[in-house]
Amino acid sequence: MLHLEMKKFFLLSFILISTSGFAQIELRNGFFQYKEVFVDTDDFQSDYLEKLEKAVYEIPKDSPLRLQVLNDIGYYYHTRNLNVALDYIELGLEEARKKKDFYWEGRLMVSQGAILLRMEELQLAEYVLREAILKIPESEAWLLYTNLSYVYERKGLLGEAFVYASKTLEIGEKYGDNKAIAMAYSDMSNLFWKQGKFDAALNYGLKSLELFEKRGLKDLDYDFTLHLVGQFLVDLERPKQALQYFQHSAQLGERYGFYNNLSDTFIALANLQTKMGDYAEAQLSGLEALRYAELLNNEFMIMRSYMALGKVNNDSGDYLQAANFLETSIDAVGENFGDKFYLSLVYEELSKSYEGYGEFQMALVASRKSDELRKEVFTGEAEKQIALLQTEMDVTQKENTIKLQEAKLDSQRILQIFYRTLAGVLIIILFLLYRVFLRKKKYSTLLEKKNEEKEFLLKEIHHRVKNNLETISSLLTLQIAKIEEPKLRQIMEETYTRVQSMGMIHLSLYKEGNLKDVKMKEFFKGLGRFILDTFDASGRIKFSVEMNSLELDVEAAIPIGLIVNELISNSLKYAFPNQQTGQICVSLVEKGGSLFLKVSDDGIGIVENYPVQGTGFGRELISLLTRQLDGKMTLVNESGTEFNFEFVLNKAA
Repeated sequence: MLHLEMKKFFLLSFILISTSGFAQIELRNGFFQYKEVFVDTDDFQSDYLEKLEKAVYEIPKDSPLRLQVLNDIGYYYHTRNLNVALDYIELGLEEARKKKDFYWEGRLMVSQGAILLRMEELQLAEYVLREAILKIPESEAWLLYTNLSYVYERKGLLGEAFVYASKTLEIGEKYGDNKAIAMAYSDMSNLFWKQGKFDAALNYGLKSLELFEKRGLKDLDYDFTLHLVGQFLVDLERPKQALQYFQHSAQLGERYGFYNNLSDTFIALANLQTKMGDYAEAQLSGLEALRYAELLNNEFMIMRSYMALGKVNNDSGDYLQAANFLETSIDAVGENFGDKFYLSLVYEELSKSYEGYGEFQMALVASRKSDELRKEVFTGEAEKQIALLQTEMDVTQKENTIKLQEAKLDSQRILQIFYRTLAGVLIIILFLLYRVFLRKKKYSTLLEKKNEEKEFLLKEIHHRVKNNLETISSLLTLQIAKIEEPKLRQIMEETYTRVQSMGMIHLSLYKEGNLKDVKMKEFFKGLGRFILDTFDASGRIKFSVEMNSLELDVEAAIPIGLIVNELISNSLKYAFPNQQTGQICVSLVEKGGSLFLKVSDDGIGIVENYPVQGTGFGRELISLLTRQLDGKMTLVNESGTEFNFEFVLNKAA
């Protein structure tokens, strides 16, 4: 076991004039002086909160310091006792609202949201955090967005969680706040880990630790990040290094009484020791994790502690004991627990237990449950859309069941025709590309000797690809003319504009004679004219490209072109209803080793809580292309709509 003897420090009464360096609240020359923990000092010993509790009631209620101290007591008590933490926060909120102190009301609501999150009240936590957004200044909103990221992570919505972690990073960079930046990197590393991207997770985790260590204050979040980095190293098969980080994390946790982090760390130690075959030590670590989780009274940590114990017994061959631990893990939170990622892991282990002692039917049920939960985690948005469509279909079915069934059959037939057509087009493309490949291979020896012939052949390839894409566009045009079903017709028209976008890039390469790089400014202008003409909007929509000349490799130009194509098309379809006039602007700049893309319009903007329009494929395509370029996207919905993208240059180029 990892234990450190806790140091003692002294909290002198604030009513005495003191010069002690350890005093947290002092009265100096008639003014209160307060050393904020993990900001001005890291002297957070075992009796810190108890002494602060006694001192706070001596501070006059009209003093702003009282609300700050109540907030600190409540926030840091969540590392030891969630119910006590919530009581102090609610007391502070009551006093802040009586005084109409909106700033401290907002700060206390952020702490309240953080505590509710750890009490598994995810919906209530999200509501409280969103209510607090307008009450605190932007420079201090990073902790709010960090906790919103945690909420979405626990719901299994990893994409949305990453968006809020990005907001934390933006605020940190804007205001030069290293703590906010370190928190953002820490959160992102955890999200990468959940997606199985262990190298990226380790990179961001180490960047976070570096920033924490520059601050010189070893706080709760630094301790948690140590645990995360240890976990990443375990998954990267570097157990000795992982053990060092776990030991450091446990030392800090025991020194400061961070029960949540201690439970996390001992769970990780149990998993590591199990992996190394040291089952006795792993069992002890699992029990230690459970002890701290029960001290904190945190259902999530209790559930994970029992899961770790179940895994130890599974690996050691005691399947019946493993099943008992794992069933207790599920009972601790219930089958409808919000964090489906971890719940799926419990069912996965439970399936192994049942199989181990011969209950094969129960093993199959548990395995299927695990798979269902995983699908919910990684396709949550799709599930929501399907549920909405299903509800609409059910309503319509009650009104006219026979007509609905006929329409559904017709729709299926049309979709089958579409899929067959699309498959045929793809086969043609693959065949044409295969022919090009064979021709390149046939002449590869000659091309190495004659540079001019190489350039000629490369130019010919672009010409042929351009012609092939034009052929595909023509096929799509013919197909569109024969389609009467509006939704399918819209899908085919959108496919047509995407093919045209790629074709314009190859046309640019062919005409300019530069066979590698695309002139993006000229390409955007041509793309904008094409889309405006397609939508018959040239007379009412002004399109502008505000950027200097910039050339990009075709591998980056095509996905960026497709992103711009989708956003311009969406603006024309939804931002200017009833033939309104307006403006669409595109810019792409290179700065500091990154590409910054902006697509904006001055239309009606995206209406909050408005249902998704169209098929949703365009949004998924933009998300996929952004991840392909290792980029990130932010949306500004003020005076129109503005999409901003940042791509790392060495990934995008």
